[in-house]
Amino acid sequence: MLRFTKRADYGLMAIHYIASNDELGAVSTKRIAEEFGIPPELLAKILQRLAKRRLIVSQNGPKGGYVLTRHPSDISVGEVVRALEGPISIVSCLDHGGCPQEPRCNLRRPVQKLQTAISQLLDTMSLAELSNQGVPDVLSIK
Repeated sequence: MLRFTKRADYGLMAIHYIASNDELGAVSTKRIAEEFGIPPELLAKILQRLAKRRLIVSQNGPKGGYVLTRHPSDISVGEVVRALEGPISIVSCLDHGGCPQEPRCNLRRPVQKLQTAISQLLDTMSLAELSNQGVPDVLSIK
């Protein structure tokens, strides 16, 4: 089963919330944690990773919190996922090699195509698009 980790899931929810509430200024960790029921300690670590990759920046003070470093349409879902999880890989053998089944594996090429398609989709979908109700049909990948 392909699925996001909790860290990626929570990170996408948090950065999307920051993007959606941009007009209100900085969004606090506490506010995001309360909104989604995310453990505050885990959320703080997630937001630190996003800040380290310069997707968000923290602002100190009584009205402090996090803001995006770029417009939501300029930040891809793929960037967020990679910031939190590292390279996108649906199977470990494609990245690390050395699989004992490699000489007789008949799935390597099809799985590479799947991984490429998933990466392209994540890299072309922006945070701004996550808010759109009419998300384009993504199943037209060739």
